[in-house]
Amino acid sequence: MIFPKDDPSSVEHAASCLSSGKIAVLPTDTIYGFSGIVDVEMDSQFHTGDRIREIKGRDETKPFIHLIADPNDIRVYTNDVIPEELLSKWPGALSIIVHVKPGSPLEAEGKTAAFRCPDDPWLRSVINAVGAPIYSTSVNRSGEPPLTDVAEIEKQFENEVDLIVFDGDLEENRVPSTIVSLSENGKYSIIRQGAVQVEKPHTSLISRLFGKH
Repeated sequence: MIFPKDDPSSVEHAASCLSSGKIAVLPTDTIYGFSGIVDVEMDSQFHTGDRIREIKGRDETKPFIHLIADPNDIRVYTNDVIPEELLSKWPGALSIIVHVKPGSPLEAEGKTAAFRCPDDPWLRSVINAVGAPIYSTSVNRSGEPPLTDVAEIEKQFENEVDLIVFDGDLEENRVPSTIVSLSENGKYSIIRQGAVQVEKPHTSLISRLFGKH
């Protein structure tokens, strides 16, 4: 099924598709992305991440971003203290890698997970209607550049996904999201400087002179 983003029922269609464990191509605040509901309930068996990897190709091993509807939703999945200078940039194209809360279903994916609260009210409405985070990863075959042309997305993936929501062709070479990684003590490091400018963490004069103790 192919739907325009500006259709009044597009949020309902996208949320219904994702809530039933299906895979959709959705426009985000950065690029078009493959999306599927994240298994956050203990009895959930959708495994949409595996299906997305099958679509992208067997060489796809990179972890996917988890999109959330509200900045505070990240506290459900981690005990890390999120610096206010990072939270203040949400909604926005900033991905934060945190340690997964012990006992969370997300532990099956690994000890850390990346989250973003996207700067797109439509997309946040979809996530809110789903009631769980959704995966997001670029629309392309593994090892190839992300697709920005709607016609090409349809040509390559219409028969492999359950829904495509389109919002026009995108500019090529769009700036990706910024990625930062949190340490357990609340400090962070910049993995990739992207669309959202993040200042490098300041180190105190005493620490610079004498080191950590």
